[in-house]
Amino acid sequence: MSESFDLVIVNGAVFTPGGLARTDVGVRDGTIVAIGDLAQAKAATRYDATGLTVLPGVIDEQVHFREPGPVHKEDLESGTRGAVLGGVTVVFEMPNTDPPTTTAERMADKVSRAHGRAWTDFAFYIGASPENAEELATLERLPGCCGIKMFMGSSTGSLLVADDANVACVLRSGNRRVTVHSEDDMRLSERAEMVKDGADPSMHPEWRDVETAVRSTTRLLKLAREARRRVHVLHVTTAEEIALLAQHKDIATVEVLPQHLTLAAPECYERLGTYAQMNPPIREARHREALWAGLNAGIVDCIGSDHAPHTKEEKERPYPRSPSGLTGVQTTVPLMLNHMNNGKLSLDRLVDMLCTGPARIFGAIRKGRIAVGYDGDFTLVDLKAKRTITNDWIASRAGWTAFDGMDVTGWPMGTIIRGRVVMRDGELTGPPMGQPVRFLETL
Repeated sequence: MSESFDLVIVNGAVFTPGGLARTDVGVRDGTIVAIGDLAQAKAATRYDATGLTVLPGVIDEQVHFREPGPVHKEDLESGTRGAVLGGVTVVFEMPNTDPPTTTAERMADKVSRAHGRAWTDFAFYIGASPENAEELATLERLPGCCGIKMFMGSSTGSLLVADDANVACVLRSGNRRVTVHSEDDMRLSERAEMVKDGADPSMHPEWRDVETAVRSTTRLLKLAREARRRVHVLHVTTAEEIALLAQHKDIATVEVLPQHLTLAAPECYERLGTYAQMNPPIREARHREALWAGLNAGIVDCIGSDHAPHTKEEKERPYPRSPSGLTGVQTTVPLMLNHMNNGKLSLDRLVDMLCTGPARIFGAIRKGRIAVGYDGDFTLVDLKAKRTITNDWIASRAGWTAFDGMDVTGWPMGTIIRGRVVMRDGELTGPPMGQPVRFLETL
C-alpha cells in the first residue's frame, strides 16, 4: 500500500541540500517526510508546481510591525499577511514597540497576540537597555525569543544603549548572539544641527555619515571580542564596514538589505524624497557595489527587509520630522529574484541569504532547508515571471513601497508553512495559523 501524505508537491524544481532536482516532496504532520518520486502517492493536498522552483521557506529576521501600537498602524496580522504574499514563511519582529519589548511579561504578551493572527511563523527580540542588562541572560531564553536586540544609535522608539560601559554590560549578560543596530549615537548628537527643520532629505546620509557607522561597528567589535560574545550586525551600509567585518567573521555575522542593494544616493532622494529615508541611510553607489562584493565574497551572511512602515502622511512631513523606515517584507523576494536574473548573485547564494543563512545564524530548529525531518516550509517562485511592483499590491497598512512602478523578473507564487498552503497565485488561503519558532539555544 502506498504512503499517504497531508501535502505532496509535484512537478517542481526543488532546491534540495544537493542542489536543484526534479523531484517531489511529501509532508506529514507539518514535517517533510519524503523527497523522491511521489507521483502515485496519496495526499490530502497535491500541489502541482509545474514551471515553479521550490525553495526553502524564506526567513525575514528583521521586521518592525509596531505591535502593540495605534490601531491604524501596522500590526502582526497586516504585517505577516504582506509577508506571505511576498513568499516569506518566518518573521523575527523587533522590540522597539510602544511599550518596548524588554520584559518577560511583554514577551509573553507578544507571543499571545500572535496566536490566531500571524500568517507566518514568528519570533520576537528582547530589547536591551541599561535597565534590563543584568536580566538578559534569563530573558534571551524565553519561549518565542529569537535573541537580544541592541540599539547603539537612536532610531525609531526609545531603546538605546549608547556608551561603551552599557554596551559591555549587555554583551557580558547571556550567551546567544546579540543583534545590533550599529550607529554611533554620540556622533549623531554632535551633528544634529546639520538637519534642522526644512533641510533636504539628501542630508540624511550626510548627518548619519560613514564615520557614524564605522565608529560604532569598530567599538562594537572591540567590546564583543573582550566579552567573547557573538554579534549580528544589522543593515550594514558602508564599504568600510564590509572590509572591517571581513576581519571578524569568527564573532560577527552580517546582514544587508534589498534597499541598500538596489537604491543609491543622490538619485533615490531626488526621486523619492523622504520616502527613501531610513536608518542607516541609503548611500552613494560605491557603497552599494561594496555590499554586493561582500555578499558574493561570503562576508554577508543574510538578507533581511527591515520592514518599518509609516503612513504616507507621516512620511510626507518636512525632513527631519519625517520618520525613518521603508516597507519591505513583501518586496524582498521579488527584488532579490530580479537581482539574480540580472546576474548579481546565483540562486544558491540567494537561498543561503534568505533561507539557510538566517536559520544558521539564529539556530532556528527545523527551518531553512528542504530536508527530511525539517518543517514543511516552502517558497514557490516563478523565476521568469515578469511583474511590476505597485503600491496597490502592498498589504501593509502603510500602503506604499519605495519600489512602486519597478518592473522585475521573478515572483513568489506560493507560500507553504508546515505543510499548509497559505498563499497561492497571489491569493491567501487562511486562516492565519503561525506558531513560535524554536531555537537550539533555548531547548
